[in-house]
This record gives sequence, structure tokens and C-alpha cells, in this order.
Amino acid sequence: MAKVFTGKVISTKMHNTVVVEVTHLTPHKLYKKLLKRSKHFKVDTNGQEVQVGKWVKITEIKPMSKEKYFKILEVLAEQHAKAGGKTV
Repeated sequence: MAKVFTGKVISTKMHNTVVVEVTHLTPHKLYKKLLKRSKHFKVDTNGQEVQVGKWVKITEIKPMSKEKYFKILEVLAEQHAKAGGKTV
């Protein structure tokens, strides 16, 4: 089963590739405070036009290059995406 994440586009400087930041909350082991953690993924645009700041849904695919192994499923509406995060 392929992983599906929701994230924000933070860079569009590469050809057919964008960088997406996926953020999630995880509890501290001892104190149980929720900590915000984020990870950057290089994502194939799949022929879609996206701009910096847009929210997108991405899915895992077989590796296209050394670091690119996700593609964009869809560009999300602003109010729908802000409640996003990790969706499996």
C-alpha cells in the first residue's frame, strides 16, 4: 500500500520537480508534549502546474531518481488542506 501525505509546496526551482514539506505532530517520549516535526520530499509534478504555497496531496511511487520517489495526486483547496497532515 502506497503512502499518501498532504503537504505544502516550498520550492519550484527544479524542472518537473517541486519540494513539498509534510508536517506532523508527535508526542515527546517523557513529557508527552506535542512536537511539530516536518520532512521535505522531492516530488514529481506529473505535468501539473503548482506554485509555492499551494497544498498538495502526494503519493509514493517507485524511485524516479536518487531522491525523487513521490508524485502529486492532486492540488487541494486552501481550507480543506489546512486540516491536513499525514493521511494513510
